[in-house]
Amino acid sequence: MSDCLFCKIVARTIPATLVYEDDLVVAFDDINPQAPTHTLVIPRKHVTSIAELEDSDVGLLGRLMLAGNLIGKLKGVADSGYRFVINTGKDGGQSVFHLHLHVLGGRHMAWPPG
Repeated sequence: MSDCLFCKIVARTIPATLVYEDDLVVAFDDINPQAPTHTLVIPRKHVTSIAELEDSDVGLLGRLMLAGNLIGKLKGVADSGYRFVINTGKDGGQSVFHLHLHVLGGRHMAWPPG
């Protein structure tokens, strides 16, 4: 989508601090971090939210999770722990309507998350 912020990051028309990329996903540091480690992992293809995924997208979702695990290792929080968050829809807290996985770490995560 031409007006999607994250699609523009994938296309390199908007700069971002890239942490990882492969043929399916791109990971970059969040510009408004909520923890010492706050990296977003997004699919290269535009998917509005996790609610849009279909059976054929199981590989994409698996890649998002595995890339998130790699981010935990790259950012040095794999041993202490990290959290994955996927917000879905306006009431779920989604503010950019391109599927994205938040990888948060580097501090204690409270429960419930809010």
